[in-house]
Amino acid sequence: MRLKPAGILITLVVIGVLGYFALKPKTTSTTQEQERTEIPTPKGDSVGNTPSPVEPAPTEVASTSQDREFSYTPDKPVNGKLRGVVELGAAGFNSFVINLDDQRRWEILSKDFGTSLAYEGLATTEDIREGLKKYIGGMLDKGVAKKDIHFVISSGAQKEPKTTTISNELKKMGYVVNAVSPDQEAKFGLKATIPASFTDNSFMVDIGSGNTKVSWEEGGTLKALELPGAKYYEKGTSDEEVYNTIKSQISKIPEGKRNVGFIIGGVPFTLAKQHRKGEERYTVLRAAESYKPVDKKMSSGLNIYKAIVDGTQSDTFVFDWDANFTIGFLLGLNK
Repeated sequence: MRLKPAGILITLVVIGVLGYFALKPKTTSTTQEQERTEIPTPKGDSVGNTPSPVEPAPTEVASTSQDREFSYTPDKPVNGKLRGVVELGAAGFNSFVINLDDQRRWEILSKDFGTSLAYEGLATTEDIREGLKKYIGGMLDKGVAKKDIHFVISSGAQKEPKTTTISNELKKMGYVVNAVSPDQEAKFGLKATIPASFTDNSFMVDIGSGNTKVSWEEGGTLKALELPGAKYYEKGTSDEEVYNTIKSQISKIPEGKRNVGFIIGGVPFTLAKQHRKGEERYTVLRAAESYKPVDKKMSSGLNIYKAIVDGTQSDTFVFDWDANFTIGFLLGLNK
């Protein structure tokens, strides 16, 4: 049958319409997918506050989301006196100048952690003598009287041969060098580190290179432990052995004394330095797993830290940027 012109026109229109729908882009499903994946704009709450957009999961091991603050401000000394103390430690020298009053309130005026007089630069007795003169001169320049500069040899450093030579040179210069036992060191550390209001329910940890000291108050007396230090690997001791020893020994701390672990020492200093926010006096350490060790000493120190955490089940360890056991030594001197 032959179509008339009008029929041909109608047929072409139908074919065109069908072709249009057959070739039209399918935008409906794409639009729905966009609606499912788009993050909506945050809306204000009932009081008009706008929440922050959702942050992506952190990719770094040390997440700032776990950072906490320890809000405590020590009392300032009144009509205090300048006193200086130098620690001869197993890894070098630390020195502090404090303002101390007759009520044993103190504040740090200057501190130097192991950078001003390293053992490596003291090759001969003449090097030691000249180095010490410059070191002492710096403290005198800060206003500390010669009779108020004290030297203390840590328990770990007493095992180092070079400290004997240094001690002898200091004695020739007229200074008294005080050697302290691990027990004394732990108790001095507690005096300098734990605020009075926390003494009843907290403990102190000092992770040094030669040993780790732990102290707490119990029954009106100070208890102390000496545990392996961060350089235990030099003696061929395994991580597992140290971990098990510390975890077992640290459990001697009564449960009522585990509220806060106040922690000092070289390794905690390195850890706290990674996420200190400014110049705050106290930094709450993160979980041990959040830190990446940069050397063997730090790795060993983290092993010690984890054993202490696991052994006490404490979740708050506060690093004090100003405290050192030698300041506790100063606090124990006659007024």
